[in-house]
Amino acid sequence: MAAVHLSGIKKAYTRDQYIIPELDLDIADGEFMVFVGPSGCGKSTLLRMIAGLEPITAGQLRIGELVANNVHASKRGIAMVFQSYALYPHMTVAENMGFALKLAGTPKAEIAAKVERAAQILQITHLLERKPKALSGGQRQRVAIGRAIVREPKVFLFDEPLSNLDAALRLQMRVELAKLHHELGTTMIYVTHDQVEAMTLGDRIAVFNAGRIEQIGSPLTLYHEPRNLFVAGFLGSPKMNLLPCTLLGDSEHGAIVGLAGAAIATRRCSPAQAPGTTLTLGVRPEQIMLVPADQPGAIAARVDLVEHLGDVMLGYVEIEGLRDFVTVKLPSGITLGGMVHLAFAPEACHLFDESGHALARVDR
Repeated sequence: MAAVHLSGIKKAYTRDQYIIPELDLDIADGEFMVFVGPSGCGKSTLLRMIAGLEPITAGQLRIGELVANNVHASKRGIAMVFQSYALYPHMTVAENMGFALKLAGTPKAEIAAKVERAAQILQITHLLERKPKALSGGQRQRVAIGRAIVREPKVFLFDEPLSNLDAALRLQMRVELAKLHHELGTTMIYVTHDQVEAMTLGDRIAVFNAGRIEQIGSPLTLYHEPRNLFVAGFLGSPKMNLLPCTLLGDSEHGAIVGLAGAAIATRRCSPAQAPGTTLTLGVRPEQIMLVPADQPGAIAARVDLVEHLGDVMLGYVEIEGLRDFVTVKLPSGITLGGMVHLAFAPEACHLFDESGHALARVDR
């Protein structure tokens, strides 16, 4: 096992075009770190730099005590699992899993023991004599992970390993990966654009955007306290409602904003903002309350679309004066086209300034 330290890391393919302008990141020994972000944000490029598959333009990479910038990929103590399974079709599962050890000159008995142990961990012992064409997608991914395990790396790297699987298999494999990390205790770095994978797997999440890390933290910290509009809008399914509002003033409890003719109290401070400033109000769908029409401050909304998701019913409602729909969790019995009345708890409200930065929470 090993910690991973990145200091001043830069990546450019041309002199003036930086894919990663500059990046610092410390990943603890034994941590499960997830890189998440939209396509083209630099997360896979950074993973490939850690793996030794892409050269580092500037900065320093340390894996444990090893300065790895110019160390060959095979000498870094890492193992990588790719999106494609990359199994040799003419080899059995056991031969695929032990091939890297065979190339390294490892004795046959040692290879067999390591393959058997990895197969037991992944519950694929019964598949060892099969060839890849006889395996399902989930089984092939287990073999690819097993091939990494037998090398006993200091760090596991995963590059969107579940994206080729269907929804049910992705759920199953997420559970398997979480169990694997618990059992091995090895440092793992996992790249995905799937926020559900990020939220369920990571000890910490690094949210990438245009080659930069917007925020790093535990899943719940990022969910409940996004640092900016990008993180707020990216994490969460369904995503946070982001609504234009106007600062009306402050109270002893926090800023008060105007939205659709109503005054909304928040637990956010706005010391540098003048009344009349345009802000963005953020609130999660599950934190919007349905209230009686005569409750002071209630906002009327029309239900334009309903999605039934098993135990959850999502409503997309229209508030007069707002351009975008507001997403809210609805109880059963709400009809399409019907009217509901909404209220926002002060603690649930986020405020973002004109530059997209979150306003701080008021200390109580």
